[in-house]
Amino acid sequence: MNRSKKKGLAAALVRIVIPPLLLLVVMLAVWQAGVVLFEIKPYLVPSPWAVLQTTYENAGKIISATSLTGRAALLGFLCSCTAGLGVGFLFSQSVWIRNCGYPYAIFLQTVPIVAIAPLIINWFGPGFHSVVIVSFIISLFPMITNATTGLTSTPPQLLELFRLQRAGPWQTMSKLRIPHAVGAMVTGARTASGLSVVGAIVGEFFAGYGARQFGLGYLIRQSAEMLKTDLLFASVGASAVLGVVIFSLASFVGYGLLAKWSLAHD
Repeated sequence: MNRSKKKGLAAALVRIVIPPLLLLVVMLAVWQAGVVLFEIKPYLVPSPWAVLQTTYENAGKIISATSLTGRAALLGFLCSCTAGLGVGFLFSQSVWIRNCGYPYAIFLQTVPIVAIAPLIINWFGPGFHSVVIVSFIISLFPMITNATTGLTSTPPQLLELFRLQRAGPWQTMSKLRIPHAVGAMVTGARTASGLSVVGAIVGEFFAGYGARQFGLGYLIRQSAEMLKTDLLFASVGASAVLGVVIFSLASFVGYGLLAKWSLAHD
């Protein structure tokens, strides 16, 4: 039985991992061929080999920048999860509260973050804390929306059943509304995890950090201004990897919570 499970897991991993890797190889081959055949200048589009070589030569700089951006994104993501769940819980308690506060939540989503970021820098000054605030703001809305939707979409029949059993508000929330909303909350966290990286990089575009330490946003802007396109591609690649890592972490924790919650309430 264990062998069959291991074989099934291995087959699932092959189905998940191999197709994207094959597509990546094809894309890199097409990229390399296009650069060579059309003789594209390196400052416009560098070859994959040039990007790889630049990544190796600047590995320390890229790793340090990725680490700093990752810490800011992760902290902003955790803050958005905490605040988003709290606001969603508050909105689910009353239609009046939801109608009063929800337009301001939409405001955070509709106003471009590039318009808000300079204000945050002016109010809180440049540095790590301002980058975290920008990351927090841009990743907050999905958590509010999904938490509110999950907590307010409980089937009316189940709510009526709990009323007939004379369950109190806290019992209804903990035993019915929250279990029903876990899936929506996990979806919101997965969306917010990717946006937190975007927010951190945008914040670094404006806040920077200084000559001694800098994140991926500052490195991307600097390499673009100096026409170091190979370093720009390497930095963008590191940003993509960082986003995938944080998204995967959020998905892994979310699936664990879903499995644990479903087992606890079977």
